[in-house]
Amino acid sequence: MNKKLKLIYLIFILTLNFSCIERKSSEKEVHFEFVKYSKTDTLKFTSGINIIFQDSKGNYWFGIHNKGVSCYDGKTFEYFTTNEGLLDNQTRSIQEDKNGHILIATSKGLSIYDGQKFTNYTTKTNEPTLEWDKTRGDLWFYAGEEDGINRFDGKNMSYLIFPKPKIYNPNDSYGVTDISKDKDGKVWIATYAALFNYDGDMLNIFDHENLELKDHETLHIRSVLADSKGRIWIGNNGIGVLLMENDKTINFSDINGLIHKNSSKNGNLSPAGTMEHVFAIEEDSEGNIWFGDRDTGAWKYDGKRMTNFTVDNKLSTPMIWSIYKDNSNNLLFGMADGGVYIFNGKSFDRRF
Repeated sequence: MNKKLKLIYLIFILTLNFSCIERKSSEKEVHFEFVKYSKTDTLKFTSGINIIFQDSKGNYWFGIHNKGVSCYDGKTFEYFTTNEGLLDNQTRSIQEDKNGHILIATSKGLSIYDGQKFTNYTTKTNEPTLEWDKTRGDLWFYAGEEDGINRFDGKNMSYLIFPKPKIYNPNDSYGVTDISKDKDGKVWIATYAALFNYDGDMLNIFDHENLELKDHETLHIRSVLADSKGRIWIGNNGIGVLLMENDKTINFSDINGLIHKNSSKNGNLSPAGTMEHVFAIEEDSEGNIWFGDRDTGAWKYDGKRMTNFTVDNKLSTPMIWSIYKDNSNNLLFGMADGGVYIFNGKSFDRRF
């Protein structure tokens, strides 16, 4: 009887072990399928490429407004969302720190990717401050607040409040739309209602009054570029491009005849031949300034004349969300209709 019990017990143990082995094997297969699903050989984002970035290893990173980010290693695209540890799927900017870690600013804070996992920093735990000069860090980003900007030194994250202008409209928004650093190290911060610059000691504001705008002109800044010549280009949604040079500001679109005579100078649709809604600005390796317009596509300024390009007439909209100069000085254009295009010197080719 004892021998029979021992035999039954042995059979039970063997059956249980075999079941565990089968379960472990099944779990590994599910994990493999998940990894396989998260990689593709073509970019599956089909709208709003608002971020393009190339890291020091040559990998391209792409962000879309509310679908996370994708990394292209030269062969395949890998996707990162909250399922993989990203803090939020609404991404704002992508940078790289001195250690080669990828910093992804989201609407809820910062996600740092070390190649294997994410470390997240939320902005809600930080006390806001007006004392900019008491903070440190070369990494600037906008994570989701409406009155300031985040600064990160690799360990500590600060949230810096913008001082309001003398004439303050409570309906104005100071949400950050773009950031650019000039050749002297000043940080230029675009918000919807004003432009700020910070030199490490002083914070200056450029609003409707000191930009000398006309009464019917309203700031709605979407982009800023500090170029290699020290000029500051300000892209607006409605009144075109403002140019700050030698302590003087002009409406660059207006003096080049790119504001329609019947323009409403707001967010309304603009006709061909105008440049009134500029969401992206970049400088190429030859010093040409490029503008991405919501309604009329790409514009190039060579220092003397403006040239308008159609990126792809098959797209449902000509809107350009982002322009980026990569490590090889290629100029890449992220489209609102999806896809990334490269300028080949004469026209545009679909790159991703």
